[in-house]
Amino acid sequence: MRRLKAQIIDPEGFERTLTRLAHEILEKNRGAGNIVIVGIRTRGEFIARRIAAIIETVEHTTLSIGSLDITLYRDDLLGKLEQPQLKGTDILFDINGHDVILIDDVLFTGRTIRAALDELIDLGRPRTIQLAVLVDRGHRQVPIRADYVGKNIPTSADESIRVHVKEVDGEDTVLLMHPEE
Repeated sequence: MRRLKAQIIDPEGFERTLTRLAHEILEKNRGAGNIVIVGIRTRGEFIARRIAAIIETVEHTTLSIGSLDITLYRDDLLGKLEQPQLKGTDILFDINGHDVILIDDVLFTGRTIRAALDELIDLGRPRTIQLAVLVDRGHRQVPIRADYVGKNIPTSADESIRVHVKEVDGEDTVLLMHPEE
């Protein structure tokens, strides 16, 4: 069982971080005209919906928003004994020629993002794929970097980050956990 080491982002900081990420996305893309938003299930999906809502409010527009289930694209499925839990990919719009903003909660080894990129490419040919993450904790195993980072949190490899979102966990917070004992 892991014990709490520190609260890294509180509920107010969580909202400020999402707002900043939304504005950075708008600035880099010169508005929302060609962007679509895709969140990686589970928590990335909720973060994506909230960032999209901020962008829609600022730009007075409606965005295409989808979610990606990367389970079948993972490179560690062969070593698992249990059956994977599929939640389904929900992208009901054309990504061809669009700037896809891929959103996840934590960037760690980069393997989840690699799987998401593989799945997106199977769905079409976007103009660009840009990555936004709430937390980047380092320790890459593949050459992936985020275009937009809410907070860089240097960790040891055996510590963990827990992102709580109110839609799933009842509150918005980011916690740094001690290594397992």
